[in-house]
Amino acid sequence: MYVIVDDRSIVADSYVSSFSREGFSSFGVNEDEFKGWIESASGNDIAAVEGFLLGDFERRPTYPEMIRSHSSAPILALSDQKSLTQTLELFTAGIDDVVRKPVHVREIVARTDAIWRRVNSNVAPTSEDRLKVFFDGRDPEIDGEALALPRRERHMLEYLVKNSRRRVTKTQIFNTIYGIFNDDVDESVVEGHMSKLRKKLRLKLGYDVIDAKRYLGYQFVG
Repeated sequence: MYVIVDDRSIVADSYVSSFSREGFSSFGVNEDEFKGWIESASGNDIAAVEGFLLGDFERRPTYPEMIRSHSSAPILALSDQKSLTQTLELFTAGIDDVVRKPVHVREIVARTDAIWRRVNSNVAPTSEDRLKVFFDGRDPEIDGEALALPRRERHMLEYLVKNSRRRVTKTQIFNTIYGIFNDDVDESVVEGHMSKLRKKLRLKLGYDVIDAKRYLGYQFVG
């Protein structure tokens, strides 16, 4: 799930719509609403955030410190114009990357995943000898051949690989894939998607790479 912070609702809504078209959940808030949300959000909600996207507003340089006290997810700043002074100020403030508009959401996703891989020890797009998982919109590969997956199943697999060192709950997966404010879909859809994904991987590999524990959640075990 991606969080867009921008006082211009038309900008935030545009990015939310673009993320949705690419199969990613997101929501937009203005800067005042964001402060209230991040200070009151539950641990599960914060854990579902894959990236923060900050628009152009006056207090933006103060936001990295606020965000880092709650989340380690990548922080990207949108730049309306090319300015070396502004870019240096944002990096000094703790922004992970500065992106010049216009920018496609797939590039935003690729940049946040690249930042995540640099921060974590699992830096390669390969997660297992026979299975390769990418984080740039490509389908995973098994024995060198692409395995076509629906966007939600591919996103689930990517999320599990990113978090392979820990077990994630159904709620965490749901919040990440569908968004924390989605009341139109029940959490039970995660079980259906996960069942299909595990079956497809098992048929190709001959064994399970996703361990499922009732009430405890899922973990990528490779």
